[in-house]
Amino acid sequence: MFKKILIANRGEIALRIIRTCREMGIKSVAVYSTADEESLHVKFADEAVCIGPPSSSESYLKISNIIAAAEITNADAIHPGYGFLSENSHFSKICEENGIKFIGASPDMIDQMGDKASARETMKKAGIPTIPGSEGILKSFAEAKKLAKKIKYPVMLKATAGGGGKGMRAVWKEEDLQNAWDAARAESKAAFGNDAMYIEKLIEEPRHIEIQIIGDSKGNACHLSERDCSIQRRHQKLTEETPSPFMTDTLREKMGEAAVKASEFIKYEGVGTVEFLVDKHRNFFFMEMNTRIQVEHPITEQVISNFDLIREQIKAAAGIQIVGINYFPTQHSIECRINAEDPYNNFRPSPGKINIFHAPGGHGVRIDTHVYAGYVIPSNYDSMVAKLIVTAQTREEAISKMKRALDEFIIEGVKTTIPFHRQLMEDQDYIEGNYTTKFMEDFELEPES
Repeated sequence: MFKKILIANRGEIALRIIRTCREMGIKSVAVYSTADEESLHVKFADEAVCIGPPSSSESYLKISNIIAAAEITNADAIHPGYGFLSENSHFSKICEENGIKFIGASPDMIDQMGDKASARETMKKAGIPTIPGSEGILKSFAEAKKLAKKIKYPVMLKATAGGGGKGMRAVWKEEDLQNAWDAARAESKAAFGNDAMYIEKLIEEPRHIEIQIIGDSKGNACHLSERDCSIQRRHQKLTEETPSPFMTDTLREKMGEAAVKASEFIKYEGVGTVEFLVDKHRNFFFMEMNTRIQVEHPITEQVISNFDLIREQIKAAAGIQIVGINYFPTQHSIECRINAEDPYNNFRPSPGKINIFHAPGGHGVRIDTHVYAGYVIPSNYDSMVAKLIVTAQTREEAISKMKRALDEFIIEGVKTTIPFHRQLMEDQDYIEGNYTTKFMEDFELEPES
């Protein structure tokens, strides 16, 4: 087992990893930018190293600074969390070359699954259902036009290096394809330095359902059932739940088997997520694979006997063989992402000082956060300040518990998405489980009384 792990991340996920390290008897090293000096992950780690100024490119994305921090603290492993360098094959390789274990996927695995077009072709070879579309990267607009006609509109243009909704355009008719092609390529080039595109059939009334998997160094894999992540805004998840209200036992078994098959086909090691789009007829199609821990992992932990995914991730990286049992939810869990954003102003970021912070509590309530009263939310990073997770015996009970917890959650000094989540929990379509990834297009936030 590792003696000391450096966490190459910030905020709530860094603190989450530090806590598990402490429970496992492993020393932890926090890294931080000058903007994060007062963050709780810095205060609770065994050691902390400043790695640069507020800009991510000069701190959390600066590989040389992170490796130097690992070397001066004698860390024998690095946990990248999610975001930042978690799916950067070059970083994984640099760790390997410096004799530091990267707690995540290998460089080859990240490259293989990180490129969406390549991942899609790999999954086809594995026999996993994929969305009809291009065989790899499109060579030209003419090829895109020809293929769109073949698979029939509507279609979805996607940047192969995309993420967070960037480089994606839905196209409903041929005359709009050229503008969508130009816009998607330009956006992808600006965001990722890569304008390569592919095209897929657009799945109407889709659900975004992902399967949590764990693989070990022996080639074994198992799944921990699904999470429904369909409530999204601009392809950014707002809330997640497990089990999905759309699922049937048969579909759950089929999707779980497909995710395990995909993982074992590529000999995946560590914690990962196989993401699917599911249409209104409950046909499912591979979308992508995330070779890292997910933001929404706590709901899986909560419904499976308080399973610690970070602990299992660390064990897998240390070469410990996993028990290949597929798990299924025994309770219901919902997560609301509490962001420092103004939901009444197009979810505009709201950085600043938190004057009052009161977290909800009680049976079945979990808060993952790195903030507190007096903490100043920097403007340099993602706006998420907390994850509110509730767990109950049934979905109906979980929704009631979430409403109660949201009413108790007090954050003053900055705008947050708490009002949005309160209204979501009262929405009849949500209560009935009648939602897709298009839900937010018709959702209207009412003024708070």
